[in-house]
Amino acid sequence: MIDHRYGLYLVAYDIADPKRLARIHATLKKQGLPVQYSVFTVVLTRKALQRLLERIGTLINKREDDIRCYRLPENSTADTLGQQYFPDDVMLFAGGINRIS
Repeated sequence: MIDHRYGLYLVAYDIADPKRLARIHATLKKQGLPVQYSVFTVVLTRKALQRLLERIGTLINKREDDIRCYRLPENSTADTLGQQYFPDDVMLFAGGINRIS
């Protein structure tokens, strides 16, 4: 995988301690957009993603917490049910393609 190319990633977490939860949330909020509670999307290069995950790794308790990161395909579509979190005028782009439609 090319390290300087941007990709769209989904990061989800389950953190046992409220203080650690707040730190993880604040860290991810600097890098991405929250799409649900404990779920963020980030558009980063592979190297930047590695740095973010290393940072998060220093904040969690590996015996109690769970962090998952998934790269989303280039040309994927998403179906949503219920109320959309993003305002209508917010679009998430990766690779020049709107990821929320």
